[in-house]
Amino acid sequence: MQKTASHILRVACPDSPGLVARVSQSLYAQNCNIEEAAQFNDPLSGHFFMRVSFTGDAEKFSAHFAQVATDAAMEWQLFPVHEKIKTLIMVSKEDHCLHDILYQVKSGHLPLDILAVAGNHDVMRDQAGQAGIPFHFIAAKDEKAITALIEKTGAELIVLARYMQILSPEFCNRYAGRIINIHHSFLPGFKGARPYHQAHARGVKIIGATAHFVTEDLDEGPIIEQDVMRVNHSMGPDKLRQVGQSIETRVLRQALEYYANRRIFLHGMHTVIL
Repeated sequence: MQKTASHILRVACPDSPGLVARVSQSLYAQNCNIEEAAQFNDPLSGHFFMRVSFTGDAEKFSAHFAQVATDAAMEWQLFPVHEKIKTLIMVSKEDHCLHDILYQVKSGHLPLDILAVAGNHDVMRDQAGQAGIPFHFIAAKDEKAITALIEKTGAELIVLARYMQILSPEFCNRYAGRIINIHHSFLPGFKGARPYHQAHARGVKIIGATAHFVTEDLDEGPIIEQDVMRVNHSMGPDKLRQVGQSIETRVLRQALEYYANRRIFLHGMHTVIL
């Protein structure tokens, strides 16, 4: 019976001839078997990205590959395939994204280890408790408490599941590439309260959602996933909101799946997903 992949190798470096061959030959030399491989050469920046899942002795491969990577100026990482990502979820009052994440984790569709749920309102304590996850009320703008919770739990990933609080540039930069946010696609057109009422008043025909990494530029970080749905004049603000929330959960779920499976490469203000 064929073994399932045991590790994921991620490589990023300046493009040059023979990179795919160097990686594959290094794996072959250590008797590793490639189960899945994808690569992308960005012709605009001249940068190369590769993701490989393989079976074999990762320790022996790492010892051999280190010099190969150095020679080609590669940035590389190795992860166990079945490693669950240690995650902190941050919430405010809307529960649709949290509810979906908890369901996806419980059903085994998202390989996340949710260590805690933190909220700047106390309305989701019971929902977290029912899932057996500690809930922490942290007052708005108390970033010291958030940082302490991240460090205490060892969370790698911070998910803003409709967390309605602006984070400081210092916090965003400290956890760059580790904070994922979800928001409706009306931004920056319809800012502030009641965006679906604003959208209805303008007669929008398409609504959607965007999941992105958080940066100090509000809602303008590198985009991970987006989706849209056509709407029409018969849909009032409440219906638009219902449709929008459904898209938000779907888009956030996909972004988290990409992250958990180590498929996202940050490249400036872009993402490469392999």
